[in-house]
Amino acid sequence: MLTDKIGLLPTTALVVGNMVGSGIFLLPAALAVYGGISMLGWVCSSVGAILLALVFGNLSRLLPAVDGGPYAYTRVGLGDFPAFLVAWGYWISIWSTNAAIAVALVGYLGVFFPALQTNNLLAIVTGLGFIWGFSWINTRSIRTVGLVQLVTTVLKVMPLLFIGLVGIFYIQADHFVPFNRSGGSSWSAITNTTMLTLFAYLGMESATIPGRSIKNAATTVRRATIIGTGLTIGLYLLSSAAVMGIVPLAVLATSTAPFADAAAIFWGPAARYIVAAGAVVSTMGALNGWILIQGQIPLAAAQDGLFPHFFGRLNVRERPALGIVLSSVLVSGLMLLNYSKSLVGAFTFMMTLSTLAVITPYLFSTASYALLVRKAGLPQKSGQLGLALAAFCFSLWIIVGCGQEVVFWGFLLLMAGIPFYVGLKE
Repeated sequence: MLTDKIGLLPTTALVVGNMVGSGIFLLPAALAVYGGISMLGWVCSSVGAILLALVFGNLSRLLPAVDGGPYAYTRVGLGDFPAFLVAWGYWISIWSTNAAIAVALVGYLGVFFPALQTNNLLAIVTGLGFIWGFSWINTRSIRTVGLVQLVTTVLKVMPLLFIGLVGIFYIQADHFVPFNRSGGSSWSAITNTTMLTLFAYLGMESATIPGRSIKNAATTVRRATIIGTGLTIGLYLLSSAAVMGIVPLAVLATSTAPFADAAAIFWGPAARYIVAAGAVVSTMGALNGWILIQGQIPLAAAQDGLFPHFFGRLNVRERPALGIVLSSVLVSGLMLLNYSKSLVGAFTFMMTLSTLAVITPYLFSTASYALLVRKAGLPQKSGQLGLALAAFCFSLWIIVGCGQEVVFWGFLLLMAGIPFYVGLKE
């Protein structure tokens, strides 16, 4: 029986920590090609994040004593095969996310060690060192993981607040003109930037995944999910507008440390190092939190017989060490494959692939939520069903924004899991 549990503060830190990571700190560079219209993408993705956070918060109240988050909710509502697809898709999303985080972490370390920006071998070794260092931490006690997450979350919020609150006084309006720099239609630009910015919100469901490791899960998970998402939205909108208004877009498009470059413009070189240090801590915290999650999803599926049994093995500290290690092998491989691209290019591809892969769990979770609401006969049922429909439609829209190439590869990766499901069911 698991007695080592975490409360509201570290659980909220898990939510905020998994969202506030590589996404926000490197996204301004990926969005620069679109111009000021990307702020509308931020608004749209923020609304979508609120919808999804409410869905996951309500699901955690309906099913408090389960591990696996989207996977567990789908299995209860829709059955084994959809649940397998969710676990498989979410697992793909997690190791894609961790590869993107490792790339962003190396990018911000390049502010202190310029050789990382020119020496690919050194950058790869550094990224792998962080991946495996945090993999080791996550084989320890859940309280150790929670403490690391709480400390890094507090430290990572500081540079965002600094840029957002101070930087708004240095914004130059001409950086937002022309409003749409993409060369395409405004609708296409908004769709694409909504998809890209949603990556920064991935993780709002993090508190639902280690459900049995959380005290008073029926209330704690919902509160942590909603509070964490709300705090993150405020930070993102304020700081992203500041960075775009401070750094010239031509410079921003090739920057490997956008927030640090913004700080240097209005407060000198010293500020660049201070903000870069905050970004390094932020990406480290995100990597720690997501490596925690990459062990929990396969664990929950393996315990139900839908993933290979070895993913369900626990070490003496009740941590899924083998699942964490195997997942980190895949994270390392994906990072190695994409380092032939520019840093921003590699980050953008892995970010888009991760976003697409996690949309499958979001779609199935919202469908499962609608079914559970109907079966339970909850009060205000029409409002709850309307919430599920809105979150479902938003998730479909994000798939459109991923583009044909990423949808193609994402579909192949998802379908590649079917033979494993068939083999396990024999």
